[in-house]
Order: sequence, then structure tokens, then C-alpha cells
Amino acid sequence: MLAILCVLILPTHLSASTLPAVTLPSTSADQSAQTDAQQRAIVVLGDSISASYGIQREQGWVHLLDTALAQREESWFAVNASVSGETTGGGYARLAGVLAEHNPEIVIIELGGNDGLRGYPVEKIRENLRGMVDLVNESGATPIIVAMRIPPNYGPRYTRAFDTVFSEVATEKGTAYVPFLLEEVALAENMMQEDGIHPTAEAQPLLLDAVWEELLPLL
Repeated sequence: MLAILCVLILPTHLSASTLPAVTLPSTSADQSAQTDAQQRAIVVLGDSISASYGIQREQGWVHLLDTALAQREESWFAVNASVSGETTGGGYARLAGVLAEHNPEIVIIELGGNDGLRGYPVEKIRENLRGMVDLVNESGATPIIVAMRIPPNYGPRYTRAFDTVFSEVATEKGTAYVPFLLEEVALAENMMQEDGIHPTAEAQPLLLDAVWEELLPLL
């Protein structure tokens, strides 16, 4: 609220300090600033699965999340900080800047699929996931880990280790956890693009449903 002292032409025996302060009502700009201050950000740090690869960005699950929050008249909004091709190492390197820019209260970490497809060491993936969770916690935000899976190209030992690293880090860190994001769509007709990796626009509401189940208790 803006307090303005009314300055008048007074007799010499009166000073401005004797005048009452006049408090004016909030302007529309003040109200807008207050509204902005009340908004709370949910950042999605992901790869092409969250970056709407192959479809319109407005069709992606992160945009659907933002729309759902607005429709519920929540004080939350979603920020999509996802980059196609991103790895856990790349996300870890970018995370500090993302946190500083958006000051989120919740960070959804959807990374690791590209690491697995490239055969990156699982222990390195684990280290990066731990590092990202720690950075989010240190910022005062709440992390959510989203699990991914890969085809068995690198053999059963690597595949098993990759499949479990997400839940293991979530358990270790006491972090909210979303099981395999594509569970309901990976083998469903018309739910995957021709590359067999990226979900179609029709699949996006199901991806949102999977995340929403773990996100809702945090809102």
C-alpha cells in the first residue's frame, strides 16, 4: 500500500510532520504485483518426452498441467524447462540456473531416458539424480522423480539396474516418485509416434494423469 503525505501551503508555525498520512487504496498495478507474488511455480525439468517432441507444445502434458491448474483456480502454474535430448548430466548442469530464474516450489525431474538409450553408466545416472534432488531440496523446493525405462538393447543386467535406479534414489532421498511415465501408453494403439519412443498427442492426458496422482498431495 502506498502512503502519500499531502504537502500543503501552511502557516509558518505548522510543519509537515504534524500532517496526518493519507493512505490510498491499491492501484491495479499494486494488485497485479500482489497476484504475481501469490503465484507458485512448478518446474518440469525433462527431455523430449516433456518437451512435446513431434507434437504441438500446447498438446504436451506440461501445458495440459498448466491449463488444469488454471481451471482449478489454483495459485500454481507450470514452467516447462525441458529440452529434447537432455540427459541427467545436462539437467544437473542447468538446474541451478533454472531454480534461480523461476524460484519454484516443486520441481518434477523427468530425465534419464537419453542416458539409458546411450548406455551411460547407471552409477553416473544415480549420482546425477542425487545431485538434482539435493539442489532442489537446498533451494527450499520439493522434488519429484519420474521414472523411465529402456529397451533391453544393453542386456538384462544393465536394463534391470537402469529400471530400478529411479525408485532407489527416490527411496534413499525420501522423494515423491512417479513410476514409469509411459506405462499406460507404451504398448497402446495410437499412443506412440512412429519412432516408438515418443507419445502422441492422444497420449498426453494419460501422462498428466500419471504425474497428477503424485503431484496433487503436494499442492
